Amino acid sequence: MCYQGAVNRVVAIAVLALCLVAGTARASQDLGETFLLVWPTARSTALAGAMVALADEPDAAHWNPGGLGFQKGLGGCANLCEWLPGLYQGMYYFYGSGGTGLQIMRRTNLNVGVDLTYMTLGETDVVNERGDFLGRYVSYDVALGMHAGAQVTRVLGVGVNLKYISSHVMPAWVWKSMPELGIDAGGTGSDVAADVGVLYRPLRILSIGLSLASIGPSIAYAETRERNPLPSTLRIGGCFTPLDVPILRVRALLEADKILVGMFSDTTGTKSFGRQLDEELRDAWKSAGIEVTLLQLVTARFGYLEDLTGQRGGIVIEKEGQTYHYGLGDVLSRANLGTIKSAGICWGLGLSYKDYVRLDMSDDSRVYDFPTSNMKFTLAANDIVGLWKELNSGLEFDWMH
Repeated sequence: MCYQGAVNRVVAIAVLALCLVAGTARASQDLGETFLLVWPTARSTALAGAMVALADEPDAAHWNPGGLGFQKGLGGCANLCEWLPGLYQGMYYFYGSGGTGLQIMRRTNLNVGVDLTYMTLGETDVVNERGDFLGRYVSYDVALGMHAGAQVTRVLGVGVNLKYISSHVMPAWVWKSMPELGIDAGGTGSDVAADVGVLYRPLRILSIGLSLASIGPSIAYAETRERNPLPSTLRIGGCFTPLDVPILRVRALLEADKILVGMFSDTTGTKSFGRQLDEELRDAWKSAGIEVTLLQLVTARFGYLEDLTGQRGGIVIEKEGQTYHYGLGDVLSRANLGTIKSAGICWGLGLSYKDYVRLDMSDDSRVYDFPTSNMKFTLAANDIVGLWKELNSGLEFDWMH
């Protein structure tokens, strides 16, 4: 990649960060490790990230480790996809999680396992202004976690995920050998963080989830000792299951996610607390999802996202040649906003055998303002031993008859 290409790569990385967290870090606080905010699986993407109160598969390690306490079998999930190719070619995202349930007391289940998140921004050839090839590097971020969740009562699960994070955006030799880039430091760093969560199931048809994700010190970049805060996030939501019979299951989910970095920051000193609170509530990501499963085999999912500060999702209105993102409340309560152009809709499909094993796909490309595809495919197995026992018992029954 030539000098201009290297600059384009840096610009793409900046846009990537803005797509995820624009407006959530204030003043001089630039967030680090924004890849931790990417929805990790096809199912969670189709539901627009409304997962904190569901958390019934191995990706609960990401959404709400408290949900792991209710998972008693051996299971795992894996997702590998090209990420936002319309933004920049060559970016890939991987998420994998696996664990097993252990009965440590008469009525207590402990689920333990590991998870891995990896994102690469692709391979870059470094060629200076004179056309000399200087080398090649790969930009990537990775987080390796160890998680545990316990079902402490019949209706309550708690959990934690401890993770080591390593960031490799640009090696030092690149900016040292190319002063024309105007970069004089930074590029690699590491950190540790924790996710904690609680899942409460007071009724068979209702669950409530709460989690804190990516809690830890700011990530330190080796060359400069510059520190950037992690995207610490509060998630709260509910899951309502009005119908759950073998022929049909319907779930409705609501969630609000709030990045905690820079909250209530007022550099002017002129905002009242009420105004700041309104801004913080508007700044939160708001998600809603519906999941309908037929005959325990086929599932359709739809999700809706509002990230108004980050200009993602919501109801996109066009007026006088300009586009604006509004929330549902704005559209229902305000007049003459303009013409509705699109909405932040996500969707997906799944094929499964009961809840044992599932193949899911999703598309959230309509969430972004720039043209792109963004498909995910995830394979999840929730109780491998239980699946084997059920299939084996069926084979034995057929043989006996």
